Formats: sequence, structure tokens, C-alpha cells
Amino acid sequence: MANQLDLEEQEQLDQLKHFWGQYGNLITWVLIAVLSTFAAWNAYQYWQRSQATQAAALFDELERVVKGNDTAKLDRVLGDMKDKFASTTYAQQAALLAAKVYFETGKSEEAKSTLLWVADKSSDTGYQAIARLRLAGILLESKAYDEALKQLSNTFPSDFAALVADRRGDVYLAQGKKSEAGAEFLKAYQSLDEGAEYRRLVEVKMASLGLSVPLSKAEIVGEKK
Repeated sequence: MANQLDLEEQEQLDQLKHFWGQYGNLITWVLIAVLSTFAAWNAYQYWQRSQATQAAALFDELERVVKGNDTAKLDRVLGDMKDKFASTTYAQQAALLAAKVYFETGKSEEAKSTLLWVADKSSDTGYQAIARLRLAGILLESKAYDEALKQLSNTFPSDFAALVADRRGDVYLAQGKKSEAGAEFLKAYQSLDEGAEYRRLVEVKMASLGLSVPLSKAEIVGEKK
């Protein structure tokens, strides 16, 4: 009986040797690939966390610089953010904040280039939309109407539809195109919730053009009664 078991074990061992001899290298390389992928993923996760931590610290520094009104240092800190952490949301937030400071301190060119950087480089459609709207506002103030409309012709998330239409109406109004402006203001008005405070501002703009606001659903129902 013992001999029979020894023979069976020897056969199994021979089969295993044959299998390993035929597929051993392939299995080894597959295992190496799997382990390497796992190690690379862990390394990438660690890198992302490290980037986020460093970017957060630099953003905090930028906020301190803004409070201290040190525009020279603001340039350096923002430059570091854009060079080292451009892919992080902190860099987009930092650029939007810096652009606001630039504009308020009369540095409109720096404000425009910073907003354009966010619009072109950000992977977040919300930040892109905010940057383009603010950029269009600056261009409107500098009477660069065609450039402002160009920024507003880009694709925006649906949540920004009312703001884009309102800003486009402002540009048309500045150009003296009252009918086009009125159409955009109406579009903005209809896109806003009935209880939105911003609606009142749009109403004022429409009234200045002699346009009446559409009846609300409640008013329509009341009239039918």
C-alpha cells in the first residue's frame, strides 16, 4: 500500500514538474505584473495624497498673502501653485482668488491671464465656468465685447445657464443691441427658480428695456380661475 501511495505521489510530482516547466515562466511574469501594478497603484495614491497635502499648505500661504495685500509675493506663490500642483483643485481655487485680487488692485491683464489659465487648464467644469464668466465680465468692462461673447460661447454646465444668459445680455446691452439683450435676459429669468433673489436683478434689467416679466405658474392658475 505504501509503495502504491509513493507511486501516486511521484506521478503527481512529475505532473507538477511538467506543468511548472511548461507554464512556470508565464505564471511568474503574470505575478510580477500583478504585484508591480499593485505597487504602482499604491505609489500613485501616496503621491496624490502628498500632492494634495502640499498644495493645501501652499493655498493657505496664498490666503495669508492675500490678507496681507502682498501682491509681489502673491505672484510667486501662485507661480509655485501652477508649476507644482496645477492638477489639484487647490491650484484652481488659488488662481480664482488671485485673479480677484489682481482685478481689485487694477491689474486687469494679470487677472485675465489667470482666469484664462483656469478656463484652459482646469479639469473641473465648474471652475472653468466660473473663470469664463469672470473673464467675460472683465472683458465687458474693457469694452472687448467680441472677446467677451467668445468666452460665453463655450460649453457651460446646465447650472450656469442663467448666469451665462444674463452676462451675454449685459454684453449685448453695452453694444446697443437691445432686442438681443432682452432675449438673453428673458432666457436668464426663465432659467432661474421663482424664489431666486438674482431674479429681481434680471427683472430690473428687463424693465429698463420696457419688457414685462412672464407670469408665474401660480399667477397663470389664478387667472384661469
